[in-house]
Amino acid sequence: MAPIGGPGSIFEVEAVESEPVAEFSSGSLTRRRRIRWWRLVVLVLAGVYFLIPIYAGLKFSFENVAGHLSDQAFRDLPSAPGFTAALTLSLKLALATVVVSTVLMVPTSIYVHVRVPRLRRLLDVVTVLPIVIPPIVLIVGVLGAFPQWAKASPYLLSFMYVILAMPFVYRSLDAGLGAIDLKTLTEASRSLGGNWFKTLWRVILPNIRPALLSATVLTLALVFGEYTMASLDLWTTIPVWIVQFNTSSNGHIQVAASMLGLVGTWILLVLVVSLDRSQSRRSRRKLGT
Repeated sequence: MAPIGGPGSIFEVEAVESEPVAEFSSGSLTRRRRIRWWRLVVLVLAGVYFLIPIYAGLKFSFENVAGHLSDQAFRDLPSAPGFTAALTLSLKLALATVVVSTVLMVPTSIYVHVRVPRLRRLLDVVTVLPIVIPPIVLIVGVLGAFPQWAKASPYLLSFMYVILAMPFVYRSLDAGLGAIDLKTLTEASRSLGGNWFKTLWRVILPNIRPALLSATVLTLALVFGEYTMASLDLWTTIPVWIVQFNTSSNGHIQVAASMLGLVGTWILLVLVVSLDRSQSRRSRRKLGT
Protein backbone atom coordinates (compact mmCIF):
# COMPACT_ATOMS: atom_id res chain seq x y z
CA MET A 1 0.00 0.00 0.00
CA ALA A 2 1.42 3.39 -1.02
CA PRO A 3 2.07 5.84 1.79
CA ILE A 4 -0.18 8.89 2.04
CA GLY A 5 1.32 12.21 2.78
CA GLY A 6 4.81 11.45 1.49
CA PRO A 7 7.61 9.28 2.81
CA GLY A 8 8.09 9.26 6.58
CA SER A 9 4.49 10.22 7.26
CA ILE A 10 2.55 8.71 10.13
CA PHE A 11 0.43 6.62 7.77
CA GLU A 12 3.48 4.87 6.43
CA VAL A 13 4.71 4.08 9.94
CA GLU A 14 1.36 2.53 10.87
CA ALA A 15 1.35 0.36 7.74
CA VAL A 16 4.83 -0.93 8.48
CA GLU A 17 4.05 -1.66 12.15
CA SER A 18 0.86 -3.57 11.37
CA GLU A 19 2.68 -6.40 9.58
CA PRO A 20 4.41 -7.98 12.65
CA VAL A 21 1.05 -7.95 14.46
CA ALA A 22 -0.47 -10.04 11.67
CA GLU A 23 2.47 -12.44 11.81
CA PHE A 24 2.16 -12.75 15.58
CA SER A 25 -1.58 -13.46 15.38
CA SER A 26 -1.06 -16.14 12.73
CA GLY A 27 1.65 -17.75 14.87
CA SER A 28 -0.58 -17.76 17.95
CA LEU A 29 -3.39 -19.38 15.95
CA THR A 30 -1.01 -22.10 14.80
CA ARG A 31 0.07 -22.77 18.37
CA ARG A 32 -3.53 -22.93 19.52
CA ARG A 33 -4.33 -25.46 16.81
CA ARG A 34 -1.37 -27.60 17.88
CA ILE A 35 -2.43 -27.46 21.52
CA ARG A 36 -6.00 -28.40 20.62
CA TRP A 37 -4.72 -31.29 18.51
CA TRP A 38 -2.68 -32.67 21.39
CA ARG A 39 -5.62 -32.26 23.73
CA LEU A 40 -7.75 -34.32 21.37
CA VAL A 41 -5.11 -37.06 21.24
CA VAL A 42 -4.84 -37.20 25.05
CA LEU A 43 -8.63 -37.25 25.39
CA VAL A 44 -8.94 -40.14 22.91
CA LEU A 45 -6.18 -42.15 24.62
CA ALA A 46 -7.76 -41.60 28.03
CA GLY A 47 -11.15 -42.63 26.68
CA VAL A 48 -9.72 -45.81 25.16
CA TYR A 49 -7.87 -46.59 28.39
CA PHE A 50 -11.07 -46.40 30.43
CA LEU A 51 -13.65 -47.68 27.96
CA ILE A 52 -11.92 -50.89 26.83
CA PRO A 53 -11.99 -52.55 30.32
CA ILE A 54 -15.59 -51.39 30.80
CA TYR A 55 -16.55 -52.84 27.43
CA ALA A 56 -14.83 -56.12 28.28
CA GLY A 57 -16.62 -56.30 31.63
CA LEU A 58 -20.04 -55.57 30.12
CA LYS A 59 -19.46 -58.07 27.34
CA PHE A 60 -18.52 -60.80 29.82
CA SER A 61 -21.44 -60.00 32.14
CA PHE A 62 -23.93 -60.25 29.26
CA GLU A 63 -22.78 -63.78 28.42
CA ASN A 64 -23.92 -67.07 29.92
CA VAL A 65 -21.77 -70.03 30.88
CA ALA A 66 -21.85 -71.30 27.30
CA GLY A 67 -20.56 -67.98 25.97
CA HIS A 68 -23.81 -66.85 24.31
CA LEU A 69 -25.37 -63.41 24.66
CA SER A 70 -27.74 -63.39 27.63
CA ASP A 71 -28.84 -61.32 30.62
CA GLN A 72 -29.02 -64.37 32.86
CA ALA A 73 -26.31 -63.04 35.18
CA PHE A 74 -28.26 -59.86 35.96
CA ARG A 75 -31.47 -61.84 36.49
CA ASP A 76 -29.72 -64.24 38.86
CA LEU A 77 -27.96 -61.46 40.77
CA PRO A 78 -30.78 -60.55 43.23
CA SER A 79 -31.23 -64.22 44.17
CA ALA A 80 -27.50 -64.86 44.62
CA PRO A 81 -26.68 -65.95 48.19
CA GLY A 82 -25.69 -63.00 50.37
CA PHE A 83 -26.18 -60.29 47.73
CA THR A 84 -29.26 -58.67 49.30
CA ALA A 85 -27.68 -58.52 52.76
CA ALA A 86 -24.46 -57.06 51.38
CA LEU A 87 -26.34 -54.44 49.37
CA THR A 88 -28.47 -53.47 52.37
CA LEU A 89 -25.39 -53.08 54.57
CA SER A 90 -23.62 -50.95 51.94
CA LEU A 91 -26.67 -48.70 51.61
CA LYS A 92 -26.87 -48.21 55.39
CA LEU A 93 -23.16 -47.41 55.62
CA ALA A 94 -23.41 -45.01 52.68
CA LEU A 95 -26.33 -43.14 54.23
CA ALA A 96 -24.60 -42.87 57.62
CA THR A 97 -21.36 -41.72 55.99
CA VAL A 98 -23.08 -39.02 53.95
CA VAL A 99 -24.99 -37.69 56.96
CA VAL A 100 -21.99 -37.61 59.29
CA SER A 101 -19.70 -36.09 56.64
CA THR A 102 -22.21 -33.36 55.86
CA VAL A 103 -22.87 -32.52 59.51
CA LEU A 104 -19.14 -32.32 60.28
CA MET A 105 -17.63 -30.75 57.18
CA VAL A 106 -20.24 -28.17 56.10
CA PRO A 107 -20.22 -26.08 59.34
CA THR A 108 -16.45 -26.52 59.68
CA SER A 109 -15.75 -25.31 56.15
CA ILE A 110 -18.09 -22.35 56.49
CA TYR A 111 -16.65 -21.35 59.87
CA VAL A 112 -13.09 -21.49 58.56
CA HIS A 113 -13.98 -19.41 55.49
CA VAL A 114 -15.85 -16.76 57.49
CA ARG A 115 -14.08 -16.54 60.84
CA VAL A 116 -10.55 -17.92 60.56
CA PRO A 117 -9.42 -17.94 56.92
CA ARG A 118 -5.81 -18.34 58.08
CA LEU A 119 -6.58 -21.92 59.07
CA ARG A 120 -7.44 -22.90 55.51
CA ARG A 121 -3.84 -23.93 54.83
CA LEU A 122 -3.77 -26.07 57.96
CA LEU A 123 -7.10 -27.63 57.03
CA ASP A 124 -5.78 -28.35 53.55
CA VAL A 125 -2.90 -30.31 55.05
CA VAL A 126 -5.10 -32.18 57.53
CA THR A 127 -7.63 -33.24 54.91
CA VAL A 128 -4.87 -34.68 52.71
CA LEU A 129 -3.69 -37.08 55.44
CA PRO A 130 -6.32 -39.79 54.70
CA ILE A 131 -4.88 -40.03 51.19
CA VAL A 132 -1.30 -40.29 52.46
CA ILE A 133 -2.00 -42.83 55.22
CA PRO A 134 -2.93 -46.29 53.85
CA PRO A 135 -6.44 -47.51 54.79
CA ILE A 136 -5.02 -50.73 56.22
CA VAL A 137 -3.04 -48.71 58.77
CA LEU A 138 -6.16 -46.79 59.81
CA ILE A 139 -8.36 -49.83 60.26
CA VAL A 140 -5.70 -51.81 62.15
CA GLY A 141 -5.21 -48.90 64.54
CA VAL A 142 -8.96 -48.49 65.05
CA LEU A 143 -9.54 -52.20 65.66
CA GLY A 144 -6.73 -52.23 68.22
CA ALA A 145 -7.92 -49.11 70.06
CA PHE A 146 -11.71 -49.51 70.19
CA PRO A 147 -13.47 -51.86 72.62
CA GLN A 148 -15.24 -55.02 71.51
CA TRP A 149 -18.76 -53.56 71.72
CA ALA A 150 -17.80 -50.82 69.25
CA LYS A 151 -16.18 -53.29 66.86
CA ALA A 152 -19.35 -55.39 66.94
CA SER A 153 -21.29 -52.64 65.19
CA PRO A 154 -20.95 -52.21 61.42
CA TYR A 155 -21.38 -48.45 61.80
CA LEU A 156 -17.80 -48.23 63.01
CA LEU A 157 -16.97 -48.56 59.32
CA SER A 158 -19.06 -45.50 58.51
CA PHE A 159 -16.92 -43.35 60.80
CA MET A 160 -13.82 -44.70 59.09
CA TYR A 161 -15.38 -43.92 55.73
CA VAL A 162 -15.95 -40.36 56.93
CA ILE A 163 -12.20 -40.05 57.38
CA LEU A 164 -11.50 -41.52 53.95
CA ALA A 165 -14.07 -39.26 52.30
CA MET A 166 -12.87 -36.12 54.09
CA PRO A 167 -10.45 -35.00 51.33
CA PHE A 168 -13.11 -35.26 48.63
CA VAL A 169 -15.85 -33.65 50.72
CA TYR A 170 -13.68 -30.77 51.88
CA ARG A 171 -12.27 -30.05 48.41
CA SER A 172 -15.75 -29.93 46.91
CA LEU A 173 -17.09 -27.67 49.66
CA ASP A 174 -14.00 -25.46 49.57
CA ALA A 175 -14.40 -24.93 45.83
CA GLY A 176 -18.10 -24.16 46.24
CA LEU A 177 -17.53 -21.69 49.07
CA GLY A 178 -14.68 -20.03 47.21
CA ALA A 179 -16.94 -19.41 44.20
CA ILE A 180 -19.37 -17.22 46.17
CA ASP A 181 -19.01 -14.06 48.23
CA LEU A 182 -19.58 -15.88 51.49
CA LYS A 183 -18.72 -13.03 53.83
CA THR A 184 -21.10 -10.58 52.13
CA LEU A 185 -23.95 -13.10 52.11
CA THR A 186 -23.42 -13.93 55.77
CA GLU A 187 -23.26 -10.30 56.87
CA ALA A 188 -26.36 -9.43 54.83
CA SER A 189 -28.32 -12.28 56.40
CA ARG A 190 -27.18 -11.37 59.89
CA SER A 191 -28.03 -7.71 59.37
CA LEU A 192 -31.56 -8.69 58.33
CA GLY A 193 -32.10 -10.53 61.61
CA GLY A 194 -31.29 -14.09 60.61
CA ASN A 195 -29.50 -16.31 63.08
CA TRP A 196 -26.71 -18.68 62.13
CA PHE A 197 -29.05 -21.61 61.49
CA LYS A 198 -31.28 -19.61 59.12
CA THR A 199 -28.24 -18.16 57.42
CA LEU A 200 -26.83 -21.64 56.89
CA TRP A 201 -30.11 -23.19 55.74
CA ARG A 202 -31.60 -20.42 53.60
CA VAL A 203 -28.58 -18.50 52.31
CA ILE A 204 -25.40 -20.57 52.24
CA LEU A 205 -26.62 -24.10 51.44
CA PRO A 206 -28.63 -23.08 48.34
CA ASN A 207 -25.54 -21.36 46.94
CA ILE A 208 -23.24 -24.35 47.50
CA ARG A 209 -25.76 -26.97 46.41
CA PRO A 210 -23.68 -28.19 43.42
CA ALA A 211 -20.61 -28.62 45.63
CA LEU A 212 -22.63 -30.47 48.24
CA LEU A 213 -24.14 -32.79 45.64
CA SER A 214 -20.75 -33.57 44.14
CA ALA A 215 -19.37 -34.34 47.61
CA THR A 216 -22.31 -36.69 48.19
CA VAL A 217 -21.71 -38.55 44.93
CA LEU A 218 -17.99 -38.93 45.69
CA THR A 219 -18.77 -40.24 49.16
CA LEU A 220 -21.24 -42.80 47.82
CA ALA A 221 -18.75 -43.97 45.22
CA LEU A 222 -16.09 -44.39 47.91
CA VAL A 223 -18.37 -46.39 50.22
CA PHE A 224 -19.56 -48.72 47.47
CA GLY A 225 -16.01 -49.32 46.28
CA GLU A 226 -14.04 -49.71 49.54
CA TYR A 227 -12.80 -53.23 50.27
CA THR A 228 -9.82 -53.20 52.66
CA MET A 229 -11.46 -51.82 55.80
CA ALA A 230 -14.66 -53.83 55.41
CA SER A 231 -12.72 -57.04 54.84
CA LEU A 232 -10.45 -56.58 57.87
CA ASP A 233 -13.43 -55.60 60.02
CA LEU A 234 -15.16 -58.84 58.90
CA TRP A 235 -18.24 -57.17 57.40
CA THR A 236 -19.61 -58.30 54.05
CA THR A 237 -20.29 -55.21 51.98
CA ILE A 238 -20.77 -55.24 48.23
CA PRO A 239 -17.01 -55.20 47.36
CA VAL A 240 -16.33 -57.95 49.92
CA TRP A 241 -19.22 -60.01 48.55
CA ILE A 242 -17.92 -59.66 45.00
CA VAL A 243 -14.49 -60.96 46.05
CA GLN A 244 -15.86 -63.77 48.21
CA PHE A 245 -18.48 -64.95 45.72
CA ASN A 246 -17.90 -68.46 44.42
CA THR A 247 -16.56 -67.80 40.93
CA SER A 248 -16.31 -71.50 40.13
CA SER A 249 -20.11 -71.73 39.85
CA ASN A 250 -20.72 -68.63 37.72
CA GLY A 251 -18.17 -65.85 37.39
CA HIS A 252 -20.54 -63.85 35.19
CA ILE A 253 -22.62 -62.92 38.25
CA GLN A 254 -19.53 -61.52 39.95
CA VAL A 255 -18.67 -59.30 36.99
CA ALA A 256 -22.34 -58.31 36.59
CA ALA A 257 -22.36 -57.03 40.18
CA SER A 258 -19.25 -54.95 39.49
CA MET A 259 -20.71 -53.48 36.31
CA LEU A 260 -24.00 -52.77 38.06
CA GLY A 261 -22.18 -50.77 40.72
CA LEU A 262 -20.23 -48.82 38.10
CA VAL A 263 -23.27 -48.04 35.96
CA GLY A 264 -25.31 -47.24 39.07
CA THR A 265 -22.74 -44.66 40.14
CA TRP A 266 -22.85 -43.06 36.70
CA ILE A 267 -26.65 -42.95 36.75
CA LEU A 268 -26.59 -41.36 40.20
CA LEU A 269 -24.11 -38.74 38.98
CA VAL A 270 -26.30 -37.92 35.96
CA LEU A 271 -29.38 -37.64 38.17
CA VAL A 272 -27.58 -35.30 40.57
CA VAL A 273 -26.37 -33.07 37.72
CA SER A 274 -29.79 -32.98 36.06
CA LEU A 275 -31.47 -32.22 39.39
CA ASP A 276 -29.10 -29.34 40.04
CA ARG A 277 -29.70 -27.92 36.56
CA SER A 278 -33.48 -28.16 36.89
CA GLN A 279 -33.42 -26.39 40.25
CA SER A 280 -31.15 -23.69 38.84
CA ARG A 281 -33.58 -23.11 35.96
CA ARG A 282 -36.51 -22.87 38.35
CA SER A 283 -34.70 -20.32 40.51
CA ARG A 284 -33.84 -18.26 37.42
CA ARG A 285 -37.45 -18.30 36.31
CA LYS A 286 -38.59 -17.15 39.73
CA LEU A 287 -36.07 -14.31 39.66
CA GLY A 288 -37.21 -13.41 36.13
CA THR A 289 -40.83 -13.19 37.14
